[in-house]
Amino acid sequence: MRLLIRHETRYRYDAPVTRTLQTLRLTPRSHDGQEVLRWRVVPPAGASLAAGGEDGFGNIVAMLSLERPHDALTLLVEGEVVTRDTGGVVTGAEERFPPAFYLRPSPLAGTDAALIALAEEAAAGGREPLALAHALMLAVHGRIAFRPGLTHAATTAAEALAAGVGVCQDHTHVFLACARHLGLPARYVSGYLLMADGSVEQAAGHAWAEAFVDGLGWVGFDAANGICPTEHYVRIAVGLDYRDTMPIRGLRQGGGAEALEVLVRVGQSQTQAQA
Repeated sequence: MRLLIRHETRYRYDAPVTRTLQTLRLTPRSHDGQEVLRWRVVPPAGASLAAGGEDGFGNIVAMLSLERPHDALTLLVEGEVVTRDTGGVVTGAEERFPPAFYLRPSPLAGTDAALIALAEEAAAGGREPLALAHALMLAVHGRIAFRPGLTHAATTAAEALAAGVGVCQDHTHVFLACARHLGLPARYVSGYLLMADGSVEQAAGHAWAEAFVDGLGWVGFDAANGICPTEHYVRIAVGLDYRDTMPIRGLRQGGGAEALEVLVRVGQSQTQAQA
């Protein structure tokens, strides 16, 4: 499948900002099942964009700097990616750590009694790792209703499970917390999703988890939708939780209150990839 992606982030401030510095994790890598045909990050006028290389997880990083007064900032990312369905199995990707690294707890995916109970419920019957991961994905999908606007970027897995509502980030953090409790290495993945209902315009990117299964390697699990990733998914960055994969993370001087608008468009190219 040939996917076209356009991701626009707009900031507006009620007072001038004198300086903006941002770290960007917005560029995908090619691997088995995902070929990046073209990709570009377009900084706002007057800003400099420097390739920052890679972070510790192997994610591609760029550094943006805007050092003149501004009361608005728009960052554009767009590209074209060819994908194919691998049954959720990820091979050929950049790997910096052994799977056991992803057993460690993280600030947004720690456990509490309720998360442990959910994990143990999914593990009932002594399932083997792949079946366990599928059962856990469906358990999380059934316990958290998808409802935007009620959680935020710093919501923890425990808070999301207690509320029973959230977005893909929350489903993913709950899956990670439970999987790690059960001894299943699991990591956070940020990216994009071509919606099954045919809608193209979205208010955000997407997130899901990958769990390490002996004999298969890393396998994706999208608890928000209750499925393993298909050719509809584009993978951008990985980490222990959302904080390691934040698309844009930065500092500014001045600016006062901030208004943020994100516009994501994921659609199919008119010229489809050859089988």
